[in-house]
Amino acid sequence: MPDPAPGPAITDAHLHLWERAPGRFGWLEQAPPALRRDARWSQALPGLAGLGVTRVVLVQAEDSVVHTRELESAAAAIEADASPVRRADVVAWLPLEDPAAVARILEEPRALPRTVGVRALVHDDPDPGVLERPAVRRSLALVAAAGLALDVPDAFPRHLGQATALAHEVPGLTVVLDHLGKPPLGDAGDDGALAEWERRLRAFAAAPGTVAKVSGLRTSGSGPRAGQLERVLDLALALFGPERLMIGSDWPIAPEPFSTGSAFAPLIDLVRSCGADVAEQVLHGTAARVYRRRGEG
Repeated sequence: MPDPAPGPAITDAHLHLWERAPGRFGWLEQAPPALRRDARWSQALPGLAGLGVTRVVLVQAEDSVVHTRELESAAAAIEADASPVRRADVVAWLPLEDPAAVARILEEPRALPRTVGVRALVHDDPDPGVLERPAVRRSLALVAAAGLALDVPDAFPRHLGQATALAHEVPGLTVVLDHLGKPPLGDAGDDGALAEWERRLRAFAAAPGTVAKVSGLRTSGSGPRAGQLERVLDLALALFGPERLMIGSDWPIAPEPFSTGSAFAPLIDLVRSCGADVAEQVLHGTAARVYRRRGEG
């Protein structure tokens, strides 16, 4: 295994693992062919260790109890292994449309011991107003009371406004915007679409308890044009500050699937070019504050 890269500690705050089976991970059927295979920790570890990653956050990729259990087991196995990655946490799926079930799960001290956040694939839900449902709001109040964060995936344009409303209307809830909301970069967007994304991102950043991930941008829209990634990072730093930004690989989803070199390594270098104080927060400090297990101070 390669020696870790020098520099401050790095948390990969957005990593996916899955093992395909009939009837599961249906969204992969529309994914690039190279992505339609199992994504295992043994495949991710060498590249992450070589970059100096010491903590990972495993983010759900299927809305199911089974997948939540799989990620909890994977996180435990990662921590038991003698590798440079010393801590693994989970952003898990919970049945947010059933507040009673969410309450039962969160009241069990031994349930989800490594879970630090909650997410659902709202961008795949046929109801565009899923985050506005009263039952979901009641569940998110329970999530906030438990000290867990809410991740919102692929939010622009459908859910970025709803994520902003949640931050205002659910007291104490930390709302994490995955992939900066997926801005319409490259040929997929025009100046008007990018301006609308920026307007909504500004409103989100101004809401209480909001955090964003600098991740998944190489596959946002049709991929950034020259200089776009730098401009997006500069905007994010201006709106959130480094103390509300964190970095993620979005492995194995990248321009080159199952690669840490095609997107994550250049992104780490770009963040480091912003200075040591910025890098310390974006690469590790923000995730350490936001993603905490229940009972951690």
